[in-house]
Amino acid sequence: MREIDYSEYYWQDDKIRLRAIAIEDWENCYIGGFDSPARRLLECMTELPPTISDAKKFTAEFADFGSSNRRIMFMIENLNGESIGGINLNSIDERNGTFSIGIVVDKKHRGQGYGTSAMQILLKYAFLERRLNKFNDYVLEGNEGSARMMKKLGCVQEGVRRQVVYINGQYMDFIMFGLTKDEYLAMQRAEQLDE
Repeated sequence: MREIDYSEYYWQDDKIRLRAIAIEDWENCYIGGFDSPARRLLECMTELPPTISDAKKFTAEFADFGSSNRRIMFMIENLNGESIGGINLNSIDERNGTFSIGIVVDKKHRGQGYGTSAMQILLKYAFLERRLNKFNDYVLEGNEGSARMMKKLGCVQEGVRRQVVYINGQYMDFIMFGLTKDEYLAMQRAEQLDE
């Protein structure tokens, strides 16, 4: 295959690139399943041990944006082409203009701004290309990294849903965050003025 010129590619910034999930990504999904603390924060439950067949089934379902379940799945790569996690646009409600985003960054790549970069690309797409109006999401209590990222993205903490999940012998809260398109655009304008 010819070398790809990414200089004008919509789905990247100066840190990361988003791409479609490929069937060959099953191994990344399988290995990621062994990071129990991260999976617990993402899925709000303790999952059964990962299996190769489940990882292959997952990548087959979502490969090349093939799923029709209102979830658009991407792999996150660094600019060297190394897979470093996954992100998805989900809970898309076209009528009301609302959506959520799910993200996981592999353990050795956390804390380097990759997740924030991936979120910024997906927020831009949702607000400016899909005409969606409101990003709604939650962070499981104790997930300080994700809470910091939400605030860095300009999200507003809108409330707490108390004791909604049971994990590791205790009931835990969801910290609710939101960002409107108008808030997003105002933040973009402010950033451009600072440059």
